[in-house]
Amino acid sequence: MKKTALVVCPGRGTYNKAELGYISNNTNNTGLLAQFDQVRSGRGLATVSGLDQQPAFSRSVHLKADNAAALIFAAGVCDYHSINSNHFDVVAVTGNSMGWYTALGCAGVLTPASGMQLVTDMALLTADGAGAQFIYPVIDDNWQPDNNRIALVQQQLAIHSVELYMSIVYGGYAVIAGSEQAVKAAMTALPPCDERFPMLLAGHAAFHTGFMQGASDKALSLWPAARFNQPQLPLIDGRGQIWPNFGSDLAALQRYTLQHQVCQTYDFSKALQVAVKEFAPQHIILLGPGTSLGGAVAQSLIEINWQGLSSKQDFIAAQQSEHPYVLSMGIAEQRLLLG
Repeated sequence: MKKTALVVCPGRGTYNKAELGYISNNTNNTGLLAQFDQVRSGRGLATVSGLDQQPAFSRSVHLKADNAAALIFAAGVCDYHSINSNHFDVVAVTGNSMGWYTALGCAGVLTPASGMQLVTDMALLTADGAGAQFIYPVIDDNWQPDNNRIALVQQQLAIHSVELYMSIVYGGYAVIAGSEQAVKAAMTALPPCDERFPMLLAGHAAFHTGFMQGASDKALSLWPAARFNQPQLPLIDGRGQIWPNFGSDLAALQRYTLQHQVCQTYDFSKALQVAVKEFAPQHIILLGPGTSLGGAVAQSLIEINWQGLSSKQDFIAAQQSEHPYVLSMGIAEQRLLLG
Protein backbone atom coordinates (compact mmCIF):
# COMPACT_ATOMS: atom_id res chain seq x y z
CA MET A 1 0.00 0.00 0.00
CA LYS A 2 1.27 3.44 -0.91
CA LYS A 3 1.46 5.99 1.87
CA THR A 4 0.12 9.49 1.31
CA ALA A 5 2.56 12.35 1.80
CA LEU A 6 2.67 16.12 1.98
CA VAL A 7 5.87 17.55 0.48
CA VAL A 8 7.41 20.67 2.06
CA CYS A 9 10.12 22.78 0.35
CA PRO A 10 12.71 24.80 2.33
CA GLY A 11 13.44 28.48 1.84
CA ARG A 12 16.52 30.72 1.76
CA GLY A 13 19.57 30.06 3.87
CA THR A 14 19.38 26.25 3.68
CA TYR A 15 22.43 25.54 1.48
CA ASN A 16 25.50 26.06 3.68
CA LYS A 17 28.93 24.52 4.24
CA ALA A 18 27.46 21.19 5.41
CA GLU A 19 25.38 20.96 2.21
CA LEU A 20 28.31 21.30 -0.23
CA GLY A 21 28.05 18.33 -2.63
CA TYR A 22 24.48 17.58 -1.54
CA ILE A 23 23.05 17.60 -5.06
CA SER A 24 25.74 15.52 -6.75
CA ASN A 25 25.84 13.05 -3.83
CA ASN A 26 22.08 12.50 -3.76
CA THR A 27 20.76 12.67 -7.30
CA ASN A 28 21.23 10.42 -10.31
CA ASN A 29 18.94 12.58 -12.42
CA THR A 30 21.49 13.93 -14.89
CA GLY A 31 18.71 15.15 -17.20
CA LEU A 32 17.33 17.51 -14.56
CA LEU A 33 20.77 18.82 -13.66
CA ALA A 34 21.58 19.41 -17.32
CA GLN A 35 18.42 21.54 -17.68
CA PHE A 36 19.36 23.62 -14.63
CA ASP A 37 22.94 24.06 -15.82
CA GLN A 38 21.86 25.04 -19.32
CA VAL A 39 19.67 27.87 -17.97
CA ARG A 40 22.46 29.16 -15.77
CA SER A 41 25.27 28.94 -18.34
CA GLY A 42 22.96 30.52 -20.93
CA ARG A 43 22.81 33.58 -18.72
CA GLY A 44 26.54 33.64 -18.04
CA LEU A 45 26.04 32.48 -14.44
CA ALA A 46 27.74 29.74 -12.43
CA THR A 47 26.11 26.35 -13.01
CA VAL A 48 24.43 24.36 -10.25
CA SER A 49 26.78 21.40 -10.87
CA GLY A 50 29.85 23.64 -10.80
CA LEU A 51 28.80 25.33 -7.55
CA ASP A 52 27.78 22.09 -5.84
CA GLN A 53 31.02 20.31 -6.77
CA GLN A 54 33.47 23.03 -5.73
CA PRO A 55 36.27 21.69 -3.52
CA ALA A 56 35.47 24.12 -0.69
CA PHE A 57 32.49 26.15 0.46
CA SER A 58 32.85 29.88 -0.09
CA ARG A 59 30.46 32.32 1.60
CA SER A 60 31.05 34.93 -1.10
CA VAL A 61 30.29 32.42 -3.87
CA HIS A 62 27.72 29.98 -2.47
CA LEU A 63 25.72 32.54 -0.48
CA LYS A 64 25.58 35.05 -3.34
CA ALA A 65 21.82 35.56 -3.80
CA ASP A 66 21.33 34.04 -7.26
CA ASN A 67 23.77 31.15 -6.62
CA ALA A 68 22.11 30.26 -3.31
CA ALA A 69 18.63 30.39 -4.88
CA ALA A 70 19.72 28.16 -7.77
CA LEU A 71 21.26 25.58 -5.42
CA ILE A 72 18.23 25.50 -3.12
CA PHE A 73 15.73 25.20 -5.97
CA ALA A 74 17.79 22.51 -7.74
CA ALA A 75 18.31 20.48 -4.57
CA GLY A 76 14.60 20.60 -3.76
CA VAL A 77 13.38 19.62 -7.22
CA CYS A 78 15.97 16.83 -7.50
CA ASP A 79 14.90 15.54 -4.07
CA TYR A 80 11.25 15.63 -5.10
CA HIS A 81 12.03 13.50 -8.16
CA SER A 82 13.95 11.06 -5.92
CA ILE A 83 10.87 10.13 -3.85
CA ASN A 84 9.86 6.56 -4.68
CA SER A 85 6.43 6.88 -6.29
CA ASN A 86 5.82 3.15 -5.76
CA HIS A 87 5.83 3.73 -2.01
CA PHE A 88 4.54 7.28 -1.63
CA ASP A 89 1.58 9.09 -3.15
CA VAL A 90 2.27 12.83 -2.89
CA VAL A 91 -1.12 14.45 -2.24
CA ALA A 92 -0.06 18.12 -1.92
CA VAL A 93 2.97 20.39 -1.79
CA THR A 94 3.85 23.56 0.08
CA GLY A 95 6.99 25.51 0.94
CA ASN A 96 8.51 28.18 3.11
CA SER A 97 9.19 31.58 1.55
CA MET A 98 11.49 30.97 -1.45
CA GLY A 99 10.36 27.34 -1.17
CA TRP A 100 7.11 28.47 -2.79
CA TYR A 101 9.00 28.60 -6.12
CA THR A 102 10.30 25.07 -5.51
CA ALA A 103 6.73 23.97 -4.73
CA LEU A 104 5.61 25.43 -8.09
CA GLY A 105 8.40 23.41 -9.74
CA CYS A 106 7.38 20.18 -7.98
CA ALA A 107 3.72 20.69 -8.90
CA GLY A 108 4.54 21.31 -12.58
CA VAL A 109 3.35 24.94 -12.61
CA LEU A 110 6.90 25.70 -13.74
CA THR A 111 9.08 23.34 -15.77
CA PRO A 112 12.54 22.64 -14.30
CA ALA A 113 14.05 25.17 -16.73
CA SER A 114 11.44 27.90 -16.21
CA GLY A 115 11.58 27.38 -12.43
CA MET A 116 15.34 27.90 -12.50
CA GLN A 117 14.81 31.04 -14.58
CA LEU A 118 12.25 32.37 -12.10
CA VAL A 119 14.33 31.77 -8.95
CA THR A 120 17.35 33.33 -10.65
CA ASP A 121 15.29 36.35 -11.75
CA MET A 122 13.76 36.82 -8.30
CA ALA A 123 17.13 36.49 -6.57
CA LEU A 124 18.66 39.08 -8.88
CA LEU A 125 15.66 41.43 -8.52
CA THR A 126 15.58 41.24 -4.72
CA ALA A 127 19.34 40.97 -4.04
CA ASP A 128 19.79 44.73 -3.96
CA GLY A 129 16.52 45.25 -2.14
CA ALA A 130 16.41 47.56 0.84
CA GLY A 131 16.22 46.54 4.46
CA ALA A 132 17.15 43.53 6.55
CA GLN A 133 15.58 40.48 8.19
CA PHE A 134 16.04 38.78 11.56
CA ILE A 135 14.59 35.82 13.47
CA TYR A 136 13.40 35.60 17.07
CA PRO A 137 11.71 32.76 19.00
CA VAL A 138 8.19 33.21 20.39
CA ILE A 139 8.11 29.82 22.15
CA ASP A 140 9.72 28.37 25.28
CA ASP A 141 12.12 25.42 25.55
CA ASN A 142 9.20 22.97 25.43
CA TRP A 143 7.87 24.55 22.19
CA GLN A 144 4.88 26.12 23.93
CA PRO A 145 3.89 29.75 23.15
CA ASP A 146 5.84 32.24 25.25
CA ASN A 147 3.33 35.04 25.81
CA ASN A 148 5.99 37.44 27.05
CA ARG A 149 8.11 37.05 23.89
CA ILE A 150 5.02 37.31 21.69
CA ALA A 151 4.07 40.58 23.41
CA LEU A 152 7.60 41.97 23.07
CA VAL A 153 7.63 41.21 19.32
CA GLN A 154 4.22 42.84 18.87
CA GLN A 155 5.46 45.86 20.82
CA GLN A 156 8.42 46.31 18.44
CA LEU A 157 6.16 45.95 15.39
CA ALA A 158 3.89 48.65 16.85
CA ILE A 159 6.73 51.04 17.77
CA HIS A 160 8.21 50.80 14.24
CA SER A 161 4.85 50.37 12.50
CA VAL A 162 5.78 51.86 9.12
CA GLU A 163 9.27 50.41 8.99
CA LEU A 164 9.03 46.93 10.54
CA TYR A 165 6.81 44.00 9.55
CA MET A 166 6.17 40.34 10.26
CA SER A 167 7.95 38.75 7.30
CA ILE A 168 7.43 35.01 7.93
CA VAL A 169 5.38 33.17 10.55
CA TYR A 170 7.71 30.20 10.93
CA GLY A 171 6.52 27.73 13.55
CA GLY A 172 7.72 29.00 16.92
CA TYR A 173 9.77 31.77 15.36
CA ALA A 174 8.94 35.24 14.15
CA VAL A 175 10.92 36.33 11.11
CA ILE A 176 10.82 40.13 11.11
CA ALA A 177 11.92 42.46 8.33
CA GLY A 178 12.07 46.16 7.63
CA SER A 179 14.42 49.09 7.27
CA GLU A 180 17.96 48.51 8.53
CA GLN A 181 17.44 51.18 11.18
CA ALA A 182 14.21 49.62 12.50
CA VAL A 183 15.68 46.10 12.44
CA LYS A 184 18.72 47.26 14.41
CA ALA A 185 16.53 49.07 16.96
CA ALA A 186 14.21 46.05 17.41
CA MET A 187 17.13 43.63 17.76
CA THR A 188 18.64 45.87 20.45
CA ALA A 189 15.33 46.13 22.32
CA LEU A 190 14.43 42.41 22.33
CA PRO A 191 16.03 40.46 25.20
CA PRO A 192 18.69 37.98 24.05
CA CYS A 193 17.86 34.27 24.37
CA ASP A 194 19.50 30.91 23.65
CA GLU A 195 22.79 32.76 23.03
CA ARG A 196 21.74 33.15 19.37
CA PHE A 197 18.67 35.34 19.19
CA PRO A 198 17.70 37.84 17.98
CA MET A 199 19.69 36.66 14.94
CA LEU A 200 20.25 38.78 11.85
CA LEU A 201 19.87 36.75 8.64
CA ALA A 202 23.01 37.64 6.72
CA GLY A 203 22.52 38.82 3.17
CA HIS A 204 18.73 38.99 3.51
CA ALA A 205 16.75 42.08 2.49
CA ALA A 206 13.27 42.94 3.83
CA PHE A 207 11.61 39.96 2.10
CA HIS A 208 7.81 39.59 2.20
CA THR A 209 7.28 43.30 2.90
CA GLY A 210 6.44 46.40 0.85
CA PHE A 211 10.18 47.05 0.53
CA MET A 212 10.05 44.46 -2.28
CA GLN A 213 7.48 46.37 -4.36
CA GLY A 214 10.00 47.35 -7.06
CA ALA A 215 11.11 43.74 -7.50
CA SER A 216 7.47 42.65 -7.66
CA ASP A 217 6.65 45.19 -10.39
CA LYS A 218 9.60 44.07 -12.54
CA ALA A 219 8.80 40.39 -12.02
CA LEU A 220 5.20 40.90 -13.15
CA SER A 221 6.41 42.41 -16.42
CA LEU A 222 8.91 39.57 -17.00
CA TRP A 223 6.59 36.72 -16.03
CA PRO A 224 3.11 36.87 -17.61
CA ALA A 225 0.54 34.26 -16.60
CA ALA A 226 1.15 32.46 -19.93
CA ARG A 227 4.44 31.18 -18.47
CA PHE A 228 2.56 29.28 -15.74
CA ASN A 229 0.97 25.82 -16.18
CA GLN A 230 -1.92 24.18 -14.34
CA PRO A 231 -0.74 22.51 -11.11
CA GLN A 232 -0.49 18.73 -11.32
CA LEU A 233 -0.76 18.61 -7.51
CA PRO A 234 -2.68 20.78 -5.03
CA LEU A 235 -0.52 23.65 -3.72
CA ILE A 236 -0.92 25.41 -0.37
CA ASP A 237 0.40 28.98 -0.37
CA GLY A 238 1.69 31.36 2.29
CA ARG A 239 -1.85 32.43 3.25
CA GLY A 240 -3.05 28.86 3.67
CA GLN A 241 -5.01 29.06 0.39
CA ILE A 242 -5.24 25.86 -1.66
CA TRP A 243 -4.62 25.99 -5.41
CA PRO A 244 -6.33 22.88 -6.83
CA ASN A 245 -4.67 20.66 -9.38
CA PHE A 246 -5.97 21.17 -12.93
CA GLY A 247 -8.45 23.84 -11.79
CA SER A 248 -6.48 26.93 -10.79
CA ASP A 249 -6.84 30.47 -12.14
CA LEU A 250 -3.36 30.96 -13.58
CA ALA A 251 -3.64 34.75 -13.74
CA ALA A 252 -4.45 34.75 -10.02
CA LEU A 253 -1.62 32.29 -9.32
CA GLN A 254 0.82 34.52 -11.22
CA ARG A 255 -0.34 37.58 -9.24
CA TYR A 256 -0.10 35.77 -5.91
CA THR A 257 3.39 34.45 -6.70
CA LEU A 258 4.83 37.76 -7.91
CA GLN A 259 2.84 40.26 -5.83
CA HIS A 260 1.34 39.05 -2.56
CA GLN A 261 4.00 36.40 -1.91
CA VAL A 262 6.80 38.91 -2.55
CA CYS A 263 5.38 41.89 -0.63
CA GLN A 264 3.18 40.44 2.15
CA THR A 265 3.70 38.21 5.20
CA TYR A 266 4.38 34.55 4.40
CA ASP A 267 2.53 32.43 6.98
CA PHE A 268 4.37 29.12 6.74
CA SER A 269 2.71 27.79 9.90
CA LYS A 270 -0.76 28.33 8.44
CA ALA A 271 0.25 26.75 5.11
CA LEU A 272 1.41 23.61 6.91
CA GLN A 273 -1.58 23.47 9.26
CA VAL A 274 -4.09 23.83 6.41
CA ALA A 275 -2.21 21.16 4.45
CA VAL A 276 -2.34 18.52 7.19
CA LYS A 277 -5.99 19.29 8.04
CA GLU A 278 -7.21 19.23 4.44
CA PHE A 279 -5.11 16.34 3.10
CA ALA A 280 -4.42 14.29 6.28
CA PRO A 281 -1.13 12.88 4.93
CA GLN A 282 0.35 9.76 6.51
CA HIS A 283 3.77 11.41 6.26
CA ILE A 284 5.29 14.83 5.80
CA ILE A 285 8.35 14.76 3.53
CA LEU A 286 10.82 17.63 3.92
CA LEU A 287 12.93 18.24 0.85
CA GLY A 288 16.56 19.33 1.10
CA PRO A 289 18.90 21.01 1.18
CA GLY A 290 19.51 21.07 4.92
CA THR A 291 17.34 20.01 7.84
CA SER A 292 16.23 23.38 9.20
CA LEU A 293 12.52 22.89 8.38
CA GLY A 294 12.00 20.17 10.99
CA GLY A 295 11.64 22.39 14.05
CA ALA A 296 9.21 24.85 12.44
CA VAL A 297 7.12 21.99 11.03
CA ALA A 298 6.94 20.30 14.44
CA GLN A 299 6.08 23.59 16.20
CA SER A 300 3.31 24.29 13.66
CA LEU A 301 1.84 20.82 14.33
CA ILE A 302 2.08 21.24 18.12
CA GLU A 303 0.23 24.56 17.87
CA ILE A 304 -2.88 22.75 16.56
CA ASN A 305 -2.30 19.61 18.71
CA TRP A 306 -2.02 17.54 15.51
CA GLN A 307 -2.33 13.80 16.27
CA GLY A 308 -2.04 14.63 19.97
CA LEU A 309 1.33 16.38 19.71
CA SER A 310 1.53 18.95 22.50
CA SER A 311 5.24 19.42 23.24
CA LYS A 312 8.79 19.06 21.97
CA GLN A 313 9.06 15.78 23.89
CA ASP A 314 5.94 14.40 22.17
CA PHE A 315 7.39 15.16 18.77
CA ILE A 316 10.80 13.65 19.58
CA ALA A 317 9.11 10.49 20.89
CA ALA A 318 6.97 10.21 17.73
CA GLN A 319 10.05 10.65 15.54
CA GLN A 320 11.88 7.87 17.35
CA SER A 321 9.22 5.33 16.43
CA GLU A 322 9.75 2.78 13.67
CA HIS A 323 7.73 4.90 11.24
CA PRO A 324 8.47 8.59 11.89
CA TYR A 325 5.70 10.94 10.75
CA VAL A 326 8.10 13.58 9.43
CA LEU A 327 10.75 12.34 6.99
CA SER A 328 13.60 14.70 6.14
CA MET A 329 15.59 14.08 2.96
CA GLY A 330 18.49 15.99 4.50
CA ILE A 331 18.87 13.26 7.16
CA ALA A 332 20.61 10.24 5.61
CA GLU A 333 18.75 7.50 7.52
CA GLN A 334 15.35 9.08 6.84
CA ARG A 335 16.24 9.60 3.19
CA LEU A 336 16.71 5.83 2.87
CA LEU A 337 13.03 5.35 3.77
CA LEU A 338 12.02 7.46 0.77
CA GLY A 339 14.06 5.89 -2.02
